[in-house]
Amino acid sequence: MLAPESFAPEVAPHVRTVDASAYDDLFLVGDVHGCRSELETLLDRLDPSDDDLVVFVGDLVRKGPDSRGVVDLVRSHDNFVSVRGNNEDKLIHGRKELDAVTDPFGDYLDQMPVVLLFDDAMVVHGGVDPRRDLDEHSLDDLLNFRSVPPENGYDGPFWFELREESPRVFFGHTVLDEPFVSEYAVGLDTGCVYGGELTAYDYYADELITVPAEEEYQSRADRKIIEHDAAPQ
Repeated sequence: MLAPESFAPEVAPHVRTVDASAYDDLFLVGDVHGCRSELETLLDRLDPSDDDLVVFVGDLVRKGPDSRGVVDLVRSHDNFVSVRGNNEDKLIHGRKELDAVTDPFGDYLDQMPVVLLFDDAMVVHGGVDPRRDLDEHSLDDLLNFRSVPPENGYDGPFWFELREESPRVFFGHTVLDEPFVSEYAVGLDTGCVYGGELTAYDYYADELITVPAEEEYQSRADRKIIEHDAAPQ
C-alpha cells in the first residue's frame, strides 16, 4: 500500500491515508462546483450512514450557485472528506476570489489533502503522468494533469486512457461526457455545473450513481467536454 513517503517531499505533507475497512461503504463523488441542490439529491440517492465514507475528488467550489453551502454541507459530516481541487487551490493562493470565502471556510480549504490513499487506490483531483513515478510529481501535477504531454490540452491523449498500472486513481478535473471506469482509473467529473450530471461511484458495489443538473449554470465549449470510448471494467 502507498504511503506519504511514496511521494515527493513537497507532496508528502498533503497526503492522507484512510482505512477503508473501517467503513461499511465507500462512495466517491465527482466535481460539485457549488451545485448544492444536486449534491443533496445525490446524497439522498446514496443514503450514506455514519458508518460510510464519502470522498470528493475536489472542486467543491466556484462556477456554481452555492459554493459556501457545498463546503458547509461537506465539512459538517465527520465521514465526508474532499481532496483539494485546482479551484480550491486558486482560492487558497489568492489567484481567484469568492465572496463566500472567509475563515473558517478558508481554513477548511487549506487543510484539504491533495492525495487521499485507501486500499490499493488513490484520489487526486487532476491526475498522474503515466511516464513518471509518483515521487516525480509536483503538487501542481496532481491538481491539474490532463493530457500526455500536458501541452496537448484538450486534444489528448489523456493520462487516464494510457494508465496501465496500480494504484487505481480516482479523479475529477477533466470534464467527461460520461464517467470513465477502467481497472486503473475512474473519472467522475461529468460536468454538473455545465448542465451535465453529478456522478458518484459506489466502491464496494462497483456501481455508478448519477443525478442530472437542474440547469446549466455555466457554459462550456464542446471541445472541453471529453468524449471517450467505454473503458473495460
